[in-house]
Amino acid sequence: MTLQQEIVGNAMQMAVVSLQPGQTVYCEAGKFLFKTTNVTMETRLSGPSGGGDQQQGGGGGMGGMLRQAMGTAMQVGQRALAGESLAFQYFTSQGGEGTVGFAGVLPGEMRALELDGTRAWFAEKDAFVAAESTVEFGIAFQGGRTGRSGGEGFVLEKFTGRGTVIIAGAGNFIDLNPADFGGRIEVDTGCVVAFEDGIRYGVQRIGGLNRQGMMNAVFGGEGLSLATLEGNGRVILQSLTIESLANALRKAQGGNKQGPTGGLFSTHAG
Repeated sequence: MTLQQEIVGNAMQMAVVSLQPGQTVYCEAGKFLFKTTNVTMETRLSGPSGGGDQQQGGGGGMGGMLRQAMGTAMQVGQRALAGESLAFQYFTSQGGEGTVGFAGVLPGEMRALELDGTRAWFAEKDAFVAAESTVEFGIAFQGGRTGRSGGEGFVLEKFTGRGTVIIAGAGNFIDLNPADFGGRIEVDTGCVVAFEDGIRYGVQRIGGLNRQGMMNAVFGGEGLSLATLEGNGRVILQSLTIESLANALRKAQGGNKQGPTGGLFSTHAG
């Protein structure tokens, strides 16, 4: 059953989802806005199995219960390491069509992605808003080298299964395919929102340890690294990064200014 949803708004969009009787959608805690009274809300630590919204007991009496508890503990542990919400909220329509509203946490766009079971999608941390119960939410850890060198992109959200998943980002979105640009694009590490399975995501140092490389890093505002995206598939980028938004807010408050040297030597008061 296809999830009926509409993205509304401009500067701060929200998703209005229409649920058929018995249909379930889940969201990360903190992304819920409103619902009609015939929609029930349940908070769980476990995510969906990908085949529906029912939690799998695994059968076998106590053994099945133990396996379920261990699986839930592993999911919660992964999300805790990733800095994600520990719980999900599930919404199910009862006795007729129901409506639920969701939104992201930053001014910007939202996007509904349709999964057909053949390709997974990956998204930056905190991009996930809501999904059908037939979509499985997971955590994908990039290699340690990528995480250490980039500072961003070490932890990704992973969506598999069939159905609709709704993501959000900051600013405006642009859709690109690296294959249209020679097979590779380089972007600010904070601009990546999501990309299809098959896209290779990495982090590289800006230039060499020479004069121009240091000029790019110190005065260009990008720090020492750029994200690289290679392959043939959809990539979604955002026009506003969380770091640039935070710097603008600090500047407006008259303190902790970024200064003339860009992001490398920004001052951050504790």
